[in-house]
Parts: sequence; C-alpha cells; structure tokens
Amino acid sequence: MRMFPNTVAGVIEALETSFGKGIYADKVVERILRSNKKWGSRDRSFVAEHTYEIVRNWRFLWWLLDMEPSTKRKSLWKLVGVYFLWKGIDLPDWPKFDSIRDFDLPSRLAELPKNIGIEESFPEWFNERAENELGGNWAAIAHNLNVPAYVILRVNTLKSHRADVMEELREAGHTVTELPDSEIGIILEGRPRLNHLPAFQEGRIEVQDGGSQQIAPFTGVTAGQKVIDACAGAGGKTLHLAEMMKNRGSIVSMDIEERKLGELEKRAQRSGINIVKTHPIDSRTTISKYEHWADTLLLDVPCSGTGVIKRDPDTKWKLQPEHLERTLEIQADILERYSNMLRPGGTLVYATCSIFKSENEDQVRNFLENHPEYTLEQEERVNPCEYGDGFYMARLIKND
Repeated sequence: MRMFPNTVAGVIEALETSFGKGIYADKVVERILRSNKKWGSRDRSFVAEHTYEIVRNWRFLWWLLDMEPSTKRKSLWKLVGVYFLWKGIDLPDWPKFDSIRDFDLPSRLAELPKNIGIEESFPEWFNERAENELGGNWAAIAHNLNVPAYVILRVNTLKSHRADVMEELREAGHTVTELPDSEIGIILEGRPRLNHLPAFQEGRIEVQDGGSQQIAPFTGVTAGQKVIDACAGAGGKTLHLAEMMKNRGSIVSMDIEERKLGELEKRAQRSGINIVKTHPIDSRTTISKYEHWADTLLLDVPCSGTGVIKRDPDTKWKLQPEHLERTLEIQADILERYSNMLRPGGTLVYATCSIFKSENEDQVRNFLENHPEYTLEQEERVNPCEYGDGFYMARLIKND
C-alpha cells in the first residue's frame, strides 16, 4: 500500500478533531473529504477506512504504545505508525515515523492482559457495565461490535421481489448476496452511492440493517390495523410495517423531531405507501389525542445506540455514564406515557438498539410491575453479528 503525507495527515486531523472536540468521526471525515476535492477515490477511501479503524481500536492502540490517550499531533503520528505496524503495513521512510520504526510489536502483544476493554477497545466503565449486565456473552458481543458493518438493503415487497432486485444490481456491476434467514434482505458489498441506483430512486429498496428488519415482523401487524410508530425517526420501520400491512389500514408516525418526519413522508411517497400520517410530538396533548386508539403500538425508544457501534464506532467514546442514566429515565417515561395510546387487547412492542440489560429486560420488568394489565408475550435479543446490529424487542399484550 502506497501512502502519501497528505492523506495520512487527513487521518491525523480527523482523530485530532473527533477526540479533541468531541465531534462524531463521520461528521469530521465528511468535512475533511469535502475540503480536499482533488483527492481521488482511493485517497478518500484511505482516509475514511483508517480513521474508523483507529477509532474502533483507540484504547488498544494507546495500550500498545504504553501511553495515555492524547490529541497532540506528535503523539497521534506515533499512534498512526503503530497502527500501521499492527496491520502489517510497511511504514514509509518519513522522519515522523522514526520514533517507532523499531517498535517491538510481538513482545508488546505478548504482554496483552485478559481484559476485554483493552483487547476490543472499550472504555473501562463501559466494559465493567457490560460484563455485569451481559456476563459471559460480553466477549463475543464486544468482538462483533468491532466488525465493520455491511450495507444491508430491504426489498419493498409492494413493488418488487428480492430475486429481481438482486439480478438488477448484479447486471449493474454490484456484488450482492441474500441476507441469511431473511426473504427480503440483501447484503450489498462496498459503499456505492445508493441514490444513483434506479431501485432506490423508485422505492423498490431501502437501507435497513438486518437486525432492524426483524422488528416489524415481531409486531405481528396485519392489513387493516390502526398502528402507531411513536418514535419513528425517518421511518425505516414505519415503511416496513406498511409493507407488511399491504398498504391497507392506518399508521400514525410520531417523533419529537419534525425534520425527520419530513424525510419519512418523502420516503413513503417514493415507496408507494399512502397509509402513513405523520404527527410531531410537540406537547403532551399529542399523546392524549390518540388515547386507546392503536391496535399495535411500536415504541422503538431513544437508547444508548450501543447495539449499532459497528456503524458508529466512536459512540463508545462519546457515550458517558451520565448520558446512559438520563436515557434510562427517558425510556421509562415514554413507556409510562405513550402506552396510553394502546387500546385494551392491543399489542405494545418495546424495542431498542442497545446491548444493555438495563435498557431492555430491566425496563420491561419495571413497567410490568407497575402495570398488571399488561402481559409479556415474548421478548427477543438480536445480538450483533457479522450481518447485523444488536437489538432488543419485547411484545406485550394489554389485557381487556
């Protein structure tokens, strides 16, 4: 691999800004790529790929150097150098790498302690909490969270079939495979510009992770129902629900961010879906307006995002214990207030993209203790794996 000083400097700048100013790496990388218009596709891929890999392995790499994390340029050049050595990439003959050119990597690796937080690069508070909440499952989950994510597509069954879409994508030169254990999921290799694909422009496919694709079927919705997706965001699960309902019935999609609902409306139109009505949550009266209205209520609540770290690797560095505690309060409040929109006999599905038991099973148990009118019918964990993120879902029935 041939390296150039300006692209390595781009990686250094991205790390300095992301960790020094607390800005998410994807935003930083996007800005750097935008400001270097002369870079070709290989240059841009180099900066993005190596920035994200160093973010994923931040704690481990500093352990290799036996240094405290720093955002000073001199220290970051050492960090990038030892990262290249670890990856088996020959260092160019640049003076900035002289201090680590003779670094004894095998000897240092032989000293690696049995600590998942160091091996898989998670903050110590995060590692301790995960070990307490997940026990023996944490090691495999931590490892899978560090596997770079694939692009996963979901076929819009109102407009097409998976085999037809896959054939079209292959004819256009893309490498695709079926998502295991799915009839509608497609794994797309690489990072093509999706908005240029006719299948995307015509609403025959949507981007949706394999784990996320399991939530709508878990609700058990059927055509003709009245459904509320109360934390809809930009609407990936809303669209999936509508497709399962054969575009018959009524879906109310809510969110506190009206901008996201605007994007949902555009996506619904592109997908040929006309049963969705959006309603921003601007006051408590929004919830009371739909009291006892829904046959099915989906609460895909705000969460720590720890199940999707492979897509957002610096979440593990930006998330703080106090943020998690505040999130737990928000989740409990949403369960308590929003559940009033469900009719007796209806189905409530609580979901998160978190790995933590405190955001998942514990929240559901606490709600059930205070609401004997609900019965837990089923709960399921989708742990992060090669083809998907981590999710939790619980299906509760509100007794008549």
